[in-house]
Amino acid sequence: MTQLLKAESFKMSRWSLWSSRAITHSRRFYSAKAPDIEVDNLVVGGGVIGLAIAEKLTRARSAETTVLVEKNGAIGEETSSRNSEVIHAGLYYPIDSLKTRLCIQGNRMLYDIAARKSIPHKRIGKWIVAQTPEQHEYLTKMHQKANSLGVETHFLDKQQANKLEPEIQCHSVLVSPSTGIVDSHALMEYLAETAQQQGGDLALSTRVRKIETSEGQYRVTITSPLENEPDTVVLAKRVFNSAGLHADKISNMLMPDRYKLYYAKGHYFSYNAPNNIQHLIYPCPEKNLAGLGTHLTLDMAGQIKFGPDVEYVDRLEYNVPDNQDKIKSFGDAIHRYWPPLDPQKLQPSYAGIRPKLARPGESFRDFEIREERDSGYANFYTLIGIESPGLTCCLAIADHVHELIRD
Repeated sequence: MTQLLKAESFKMSRWSLWSSRAITHSRRFYSAKAPDIEVDNLVVGGGVIGLAIAEKLTRARSAETTVLVEKNGAIGEETSSRNSEVIHAGLYYPIDSLKTRLCIQGNRMLYDIAARKSIPHKRIGKWIVAQTPEQHEYLTKMHQKANSLGVETHFLDKQQANKLEPEIQCHSVLVSPSTGIVDSHALMEYLAETAQQQGGDLALSTRVRKIETSEGQYRVTITSPLENEPDTVVLAKRVFNSAGLHADKISNMLMPDRYKLYYAKGHYFSYNAPNNIQHLIYPCPEKNLAGLGTHLTLDMAGQIKFGPDVEYVDRLEYNVPDNQDKIKSFGDAIHRYWPPLDPQKLQPSYAGIRPKLARPGESFRDFEIREERDSGYANFYTLIGIESPGLTCCLAIADHVHELIRD
C-alpha cells in the first residue's frame, strides 16, 4: 500500500510534511511574509495526471525538488477513479488533436509499464457496434482514419460477430484489438510510490488557497492538513496545474475568468447476473462526441458494468439514482446491442464527473495543455479539460508537459 504523507503522521511539526531537500527561507518579500519553503516543481492535483507528471519530473529532473499537493485525503478520489478504466486506442477524435496523438502514444506506454510493473490489466479488445447501414458508414470512416494513424482495426459482419458473441445484436462490428482495461487504482499507487522513491513528496489534505507571482516565481499559499495550523507559503519555480475538476479555479487565481469548466456526470450500473461476454461493447458514438454511449465494460474480475450516460450538472455530487426512470433509460440503451439484458438486475454502482470545456451541445473540444508564457506567466502550466481518454493518455501527457519546459 502506498505510504502517503498523512496529517496524522506528522509528529515533530507541520514542516515534517516536506522533504528535507526543500529549502526554508528568511528573505522577505515586498507584500508578504517570507516563504516557508522553496521547491523547483509544485504539482497541483493528485489524480492520475498529476501523479504521472510528478513521476516524470522526479525521474527526469532528479536534482530538483518536486512536491505534489492534493486537496483530498487520498490520491485519485475524483475523475481518475470514477471512470470505465478502459485503455483506449485513439479512434474517436480528430486526427490532428492532442487527444488522438496522446492516446495512441499513451496506449503503448501504458501497456508497457503495466506489463513491466505487474499492474493488473487485460488487452481484451473492444467492439464498436453498428445497428444500421448509416452507422456502418460512420464506422467505415473511423476504420479508415485508424489505418492512417497506424491503429489496428478490422470489421466483422453480423454472422462473424454472432459466432464470437452470440448475444450481441448488430449490423456489423468494428473491432479494436488494442483496447483493454487497467486497474486505475493500482496504476496510481505505482506512480505515487515511484515518485516518492525518486525523491518527490506528496502532501494530502492540502488545498491551494492563493497563487501570486514574485520575482519570476510563484508564491503559492496552501492550507495545512493539521487542524489549527496556519497556512503554508511555498515559493515554486514552476507550477503544474493538473487539478482536474478544479483546474479552471486554480489557473483563474492568476488569470481571472480565463477558463471555465463544465461538469458532465456519468452514472454506472453493475449487473447482478452471470454473463458470457468476452469483449468491451460500445455503441456507435453520439453526435459531437458528448459521450461514447452507454457501453458495456468488464472489470478485472470479469464482472459487467454499464455506463456512463451524460448529464451536465452544476455541482459535484456522486449519487446514483435508484429509480425506474434511470433504470429504463439504461435498459433502453443497452437493449439495442444486448437484447438478453434484464433491467431488474441493474444495480446502482457509482458515478463519475468529467471536466469538460465543451458546453452542452457544443462540438468537440480538445485537451488544453500549455505553458502560460504568452499570458505573462512563464513556468506556469495549465492542463484543463482532461477528460476521456485522460487515463490512457496520462504517461504521454507527462512526457508532453516535460517537453514544454524551457528553463
